[in-house]
Amino acid sequence: MTDATLAPAVLTQAPVLAHVVRGGFVESVHRASVAVTAADGSLELTLGDVVSPTFPRSSNKPLQAVAMVRAGLELPDNLLALASASHSGLDYHLAGTRAILAGAGLEPSALQNTPDYPVDSAARDRAIREGAPANSLFQNCSGKHAAMLATCVANGWSTADYRDPDHPLQRAMAATIAELAGEPVAATAVDGCGAPVMAISLAGLARAFGRLSAAAPATPEGRVARAMRAYPEYVGGDGRDVTNLMAGTPGLIAKDGAEAVYAVGLADGRGIALKVADGGQRARPVILAAVLRSLGVASTAYEALEHSPILGHGVPVGAVVAVGIS
Repeated sequence: MTDATLAPAVLTQAPVLAHVVRGGFVESVHRASVAVTAADGSLELTLGDVVSPTFPRSSNKPLQAVAMVRAGLELPDNLLALASASHSGLDYHLAGTRAILAGAGLEPSALQNTPDYPVDSAARDRAIREGAPANSLFQNCSGKHAAMLATCVANGWSTADYRDPDHPLQRAMAATIAELAGEPVAATAVDGCGAPVMAISLAGLARAFGRLSAAAPATPEGRVARAMRAYPEYVGGDGRDVTNLMAGTPGLIAKDGAEAVYAVGLADGRGIALKVADGGQRARPVILAAVLRSLGVASTAYEALEHSPILGHGVPVGAVVAVGIS
């Protein structure tokens, strides 16, 4: 087992930024760290440690999409948004993933991401009811994996080993993440989908998203940001907080990640990244909403982000609420 003393400061030094309140009584707390960067990439606000590395998980996907566009990937905006997605497995997500593969002359059998059922509960229930097995197409990372395969085909790279950290595709992704973050990749591991995941700091993640959001439209960074803004439903799905956030906030791009990571780029070039230390997803959108409000960001998505009721006998008796952010 890993020695607890090796845990990074982003976890061990995180302040309490959310209370779980039941009947007016604080039942639990969530610790989190937050970085806000200015348009020039400098740190504007810090809560907790934001310079030690953490795995952004799927919040890295837009940065990986930039690497693929730089390497020659050509997709329409809706499918480029899907390449940046942790999609819900709705029909249009599955059709889009098939379209990316077909454009490269590939079938869904080429996908190597972990088989699963759709994230969307209705889509999951329908698949199970119809007897469909868990598969890579359903899994939320299939758009990214399809785009990775298409990038390999465009460059004449092998597809059988595209998940190998030493593959030219993965080396290009690591280099792009490091460049956009303004710091080296600190560690590489295997993500839930089977692809490599690269660790950077929250400061680096915020800086990278600010750069994407403010990039010139014709650049690879600007193309990915444009696609995410135009098709937020492809980045998440119907009812997802990341989709609601982009749809309700002019100029903003955002990507959620496993283990309670959130990354945001604002139209003015500022970036935001947060990590809930215990990986608890329920606190993630609530804390982000408080940070956005503190920055004066106008959005119609706040109610959806902050709606996190605590239930008792099936009715709301409390909520997850942000604290310590002003």
